[in-house]
Amino acid sequence: MQTVCCPLTTNKIDLVVNSGKLGTAVKPKSLVTSNAGTFKKRQEKPFDAMNNIVANLLLNLTSSARFEGSLNMDLNEIIMNLVPFPQLHYLMSSLTPLYTLADVNIPPRRLDQMFSDAFSKDHQLIRANPKHSLYLACALMVRGNVQISDLRRNIERLKPSLRFVSWNQEGWKTSLCSVPPVGHSHSLLALANNTCVKPTFMELRERFMRLYKKKAHLHHYLQIEGMEDSCFTEAVSSLSALIQEYSQLDATQSMPVEDLPRLSVAV
Repeated sequence: MQTVCCPLTTNKIDLVVNSGKLGTAVKPKSLVTSNAGTFKKRQEKPFDAMNNIVANLLLNLTSSARFEGSLNMDLNEIIMNLVPFPQLHYLMSSLTPLYTLADVNIPPRRLDQMFSDAFSKDHQLIRANPKHSLYLACALMVRGNVQISDLRRNIERLKPSLRFVSWNQEGWKTSLCSVPPVGHSHSLLALANNTCVKPTFMELRERFMRLYKKKAHLHHYLQIEGMEDSCFTEAVSSLSALIQEYSQLDATQSMPVEDLPRLSVAV
């Protein structure tokens, strides 16, 4: 699962706490500006807020295994339904409401707005915008007093704005847990297999090649038994092949979606 919580994410949370709204731009590596125009610094240690976000993600991910629900989902079902190809197993995640343990009492979100937030770039835990790319599959894990009809209604509402691969237009997996998170009436964790992770891998390859061309830090690894120079070239080839697979999927976005006839059962 792709989860890269950065200071920009925690800055967005501070903005919500101060103003009650999400969407105003906050520059990375800057102090957080409140709606009164004053500056404040986080009191926690540097990585406390980011670790809290990851902890909240894991709490939502495992809620079906810990609590009762009308539509539970285990981890095996996530892999089975969201990974159509073995190599494309990198899932991106988004949380709503997005908060840390220190900011648990953030303003509540309406149910429909919560579903919309899950697909906005501001709630993604990596720097990506899934609406501009192609979905292979998507899972919605909901906690709280939410009905199955609410899930279906919001999926139908959001479908026109989301692009799915032609061979998996109904690639949704849903989960309902009746126990809400502490301090909130409901929450949503969205896990998506989306081609928007490709730029992350491209940036990783570029940064790696910049160091590898200079043989920087290479001696630390080559001192380990079993590690050879060829291991690095194989890793780059594997990463390039992964990027190529995502590119091929992106190229299918312009293709028309065929409305295939459904199997009819003779009575």
